[in-house]
Amino acid sequence: MPKASEIKKNMAIDYNGRVYIVRDIERSVPQGRAGGSLYRMRMYDVVSNAKLDETFKDSDMLNLADLVRRPSMFSYADGNEFVFMDNEDYSSYSLNKDSIEDELLFIAEDTQGIMVLLVNGQPVALDLPSTVELVIEETDPSIKGGSATARTKPARLTTGLSVQVPEHISTGDRIKINVEERKFMGRAEAK
Repeated sequence: MPKASEIKKNMAIDYNGRVYIVRDIERSVPQGRAGGSLYRMRMYDVVSNAKLDETFKDSDMLNLADLVRRPSMFSYADGNEFVFMDNEDYSSYSLNKDSIEDELLFIAEDTQGIMVLLVNGQPVALDLPSTVELVIEETDPSIKGGSATARTKPARLTTGLSVQVPEHISTGDRIKINVEERKFMGRAEAK
C-alpha cells in the first residue's frame, strides 16, 4: 500500500469500496503546521465517471486497484467513442471522448507509446508517453535568420493543441512536445 505522497496521475486507487482513476494532484504545504504536505486529488469513478475531490495527508495509506496497462494505438473515432487497438492481441478498446478529452490533444494517427488502462477488464483511461511528435498546422511565417533563442510565437498543431514555438519553426514542421508541461521541446527527427 503506497502513501498518498507516492500516488501519481493515472494511477487507479480503491477508495471507499470504489475504483477511481487519479486525474490531477495538487500538493500544498500548509504554513504553521507540524505535519507534512497535503495532496488534493481529483479522481473519477471508473464505472460512473463521477468526479471526486479528496485531500490526503502525505502519510495516508491508499489501496491501489488492480490496473492493467495495455500498449495500444489509436484506430478510429466513431462519434463520441474513440477506439484504440491493442498492439499485442489486436483487441479493441472504446473510450468516451469526455473521459479522454485532454489526452486527445496529444494523439495523432501515428502516435506511439499509448497505454490503455484497464480496470476489471474495462478500458477506463489512457496513459501517454512523456513526449509526443506532432505536426504544426498553422503558425506565423518563419523569420529568416531567426534563431532558436527566447522569442517565440504561437503555433496550432493538427490535434488542436496550441503551444509556443521559436520563431524559426514553420507550418508543416514536425515537433516534439512535452506532454506533462505542454511545451515545445525541439524539432522531431526526420522519418
